[in-house]
Amino acid sequence: MTEPGVPPPPPVLTDPLTGAPVIVTAGRQHRPNEGPGSVARPAATGCPFCPGGLEAPEPYDVRWFVNRWPAMAGDRCEVVLYTPDHRASFAGLGRAGARKVVDLWAERTAALGARPDVAYVLVFENRGAEVGATIAHPHGQIYAFAEVPPVPLRELAADPCPLCAEAPGDQLVAEDGGWRAWVPAAATWPFALMVARRDHRPDLASLPGEERDGLAAVLVDVLGRLDRLFGAPMPYFLWAHQRPTDGGEWPTAHVHVEISPLYRAPGTPRFVASGELGSGVFFNPVAPEDAARRLRDA
Repeated sequence: MTEPGVPPPPPVLTDPLTGAPVIVTAGRQHRPNEGPGSVARPAATGCPFCPGGLEAPEPYDVRWFVNRWPAMAGDRCEVVLYTPDHRASFAGLGRAGARKVVDLWAERTAALGARPDVAYVLVFENRGAEVGATIAHPHGQIYAFAEVPPVPLRELAADPCPLCAEAPGDQLVAEDGGWRAWVPAAATWPFALMVARRDHRPDLASLPGEERDGLAAVLVDVLGRLDRLFGAPMPYFLWAHQRPTDGGEWPTAHVHVEISPLYRAPGTPRFVASGELGSGVFFNPVAPEDAARRLRDA
């Protein structure tokens, strides 16, 4: 039962064939979209995320706000602005700038996770119009789910923790401050990256300062490598999985960031096609060892 004053969770439909949960968000169909080529547009053109814009009326370093076009009602969807610079990228933030973003992720994880109607906090970014980003200004999002979503739930069921046992070997790309980034052996996307600590940490909010520095440094490093790989900004999907906030023990929760870049070659996207969607079996055209080597060289 929902407590007084707490908005009810959004209705979740279930696909009767697959069991996949679906939330219908028809209201998002008309959300703002800067359109093609928007990455170079200055604040004067009306970017809502630039200082003085609709969502950032005052100067800021990093900033969060409730999404006006949410995928779920009840203030469950937030936007995180990485920088006031419209033309920047996460990699261009440097360690100090990225650390501010990591701190904000941790702060909002704790705040949203403290709500009695939130069981899971998902931090993520869609970078580039090619993967659905409707505004080019560097930003990410946070979703606060009423239940633990299926993908992290499957990860949490693994025992012992597979990330603690991981030995990247030739697939290691970068490491800093106890954090490692590697191309997974069973990557479903060419040049995909897993970012996790060697030791077991459950969530962003529990990371001490020096460990947040390490995460910021590795993210700046590998996202910069992705941009250099083909000499152009790499569109990507990025998300962080962490411990649920429903009060359970969840001993296998190991906070990590996954990055799925779009391109498999210069200007050539890696499309997830019918054979993969229809079967649930994925076919990666780039060997993980080769992807790791090319990223190390980038």
